[in-house]
Amino acid sequence: QYSLIKDVVSSLKRHRMHEQQFTHHPLLVLSNFGLPQIQVKLMATMFQNMFPSINVHKVNLNNIKRCLLITYDAETQLLDLRHYSVKVVPVGISKGLKKLLQEKFPNMSRLEDISELL
Repeated sequence: QYSLIKDVVSSLKRHRMHEQQFTHHPLLVLSNFGLPQIQVKLMATMFQNMFPSINVHKVNLNNIKRCLLITYDAETQLLDLRHYSVKVVPVGISKGLKKLLQEKFPNMSRLEDISELL
């Protein structure tokens, strides 16, 4: 079973799709691939070799735009693939500063000083 991209986009309220999303490889997450069967290990190795490995100490979080989650169901022997869009947002700061960091310029007409925004 599968869905076409036009069907997925039409069902979303707010879709985030841009060309820069596909310039870097996705973050690969494998779930339930720790079983001892040789075919499960072979599938895990195949998926891991489809994408370059990520050094977690050197990776730039701004380059990770997508996540590919592959889950193996041992009972049905089916794979579930989910492809997510990832967005990095600042946390723990004021709303005004967050807008400035995301390059969205807030309306400052009612403010007298920039310190009121921050």
